Amino acid sequence: MRTAPWGVEERLAELVPVLLDRLDEMTDRMVEILVETEPAYREAMSGGDPQMRATLRRNLEVGVRGLLPDVPAAYHQSHAEGARAVGRLRAAQGIPLEAVLRAYRLGGQITWEALVALSRQGDRHDDGLLLEVAGSLWRTNDRGCSAAAEGYRAEERRRSGLDAVERQRLLDGLLDGRGGDPAFARTAADLLSVPLAGRLAVAVAPVRDEGDEPLDPAAALLKRGIRSAWGTRSQAAVGVVGLGSRRLPELLSWLGAVASGPVGVSSVVEGAAAVAGAYRLAETAARTLPDGVARVVTIDDRLPEALLSNSPEILSRLVSQTLGRLLELPGDEREVLLETLSAFLDADASPTRAADLLYCHRNTVMHRLRRIESVTGRKLTDPRARLLWQLALLGTGHHDAGHRRPVRDSA
Repeated sequence: MRTAPWGVEERLAELVPVLLDRLDEMTDRMVEILVETEPAYREAMSGGDPQMRATLRRNLEVGVRGLLPDVPAAYHQSHAEGARAVGRLRAAQGIPLEAVLRAYRLGGQITWEALVALSRQGDRHDDGLLLEVAGSLWRTNDRGCSAAAEGYRAEERRRSGLDAVERQRLLDGLLDGRGGDPAFARTAADLLSVPLAGRLAVAVAPVRDEGDEPLDPAAALLKRGIRSAWGTRSQAAVGVVGLGSRRLPELLSWLGAVASGPVGVSSVVEGAAAVAGAYRLAETAARTLPDGVARVVTIDDRLPEALLSNSPEILSRLVSQTLGRLLELPGDEREVLLETLSAFLDADASPTRAADLLYCHRNTVMHRLRRIESVTGRKLTDPRARLLWQLALLGTGHHDAGHRRPVRDSA
C-alpha cells in the first residue's frame, strides 16, 4: 500500500484487529452465500471437506491483514503462492474456474462490507479512510484471483499431460520401492499430485472377475480434501492415499461407502520410502478376506489371518490336523458344529455364554461340544487345543462368518 494520509494508519491499526476477531463470523457468511449460490462449492462442502472452510477463512484473513499500511512484499508473495495452491486444488476437485474466481471476489466483497460497517459505527464516518483503502483491498483481491487462476490452469495442464501409462509407471515405481530415491519421490509427488512426504496409507482392492471395474475412489476422496493416486497391479486396484491430518478410520469409512468387494488397507506410514512396505501389508490384508464380501479392513485388524495366509502349506496342515474328521461330516452337521465351536471360543470357553450367542439351550451346546471332542480327538479344557481351533477357524473363514442371535418378534 502507498503511504497513507495522516490519521488513516492509526485508524486502520484500530479497525484491523477488530476485523480479525470477526473472521469466523465473516467466514460463516461466505460459506452461507457459496452454498446457496455455487453448486460446486455446495457439493464439496456437503462431502465433508474440512479444508474448504479453512481455506476460505485464510483468504479472508489475508485480505484483512493486507489493509495495514506498509505490508511487506514478502507477505504479498506468500499470499500469491497460497492462492496458486488453492487454484491447483480446486482444479483437481473439479470446481469450475469461474466459481473459484467468484469465491475470491466474494471474499473481497465481504471484507469490504465488514470494514464499511465497522468504520461507521457510532458517530464516526470514515469516508476518507474507505477511499484510501478501497484501492488496496481490491488490488489484493485481484492478485489473489490472478494467482488462483494461474494455479488452476497449471493443474489442468498437468492433468491433461499425464496419461494413464505414465501414472501407472509412477505408481509402480512407488510400489516397487523407488520412493526412497528423493528425485523420483519429488517427481511422483508433483505429477501424481499426492503429498508423498507426509502421512500415507495404501489400499488394495482385488478385482475378482474380468468384467468388474477396478475401484477408483480418487474423485470421491478429493471432495473430502484427500489426494490419492490409483492404478492396477496383480489383478487388484491399488491406491496411494495422502492422509494429511485425517485419521485412518475416516479413510476406512469413505472406502467402505464405495467398495463392492474386499479392500485391504495398510497401517499409516510416513513418506514415499515406506509405500512399498505399506503395499505389501495392504495386499496381505485384502487376501485374508473371502471373495464377494464388501468389507474394508486394515492389516492390524487381520494379523492372525495374515500370518496364516502367508503360509498356505502350514495352514493346510493346521486345518487337517486340528479339525480332522469334523470337516468330513455331512454339510449340515459340519456347519452346526463349526458355528458352535466358534461361539464357544468367542465366549471365552463358556458353554452358557455360547448358548446365549447361539440362542439355544446350554445342554444343546454341551452335546455339540462333546461331539466336537469326539471327532477332533482334542479336549475342550486344553488351552493349546483351543488356540489351534481358533487359528484353524480363522484360516478356513468360518470365524468370519460369525454367529447371529435370531431376532424375535417384539410384539
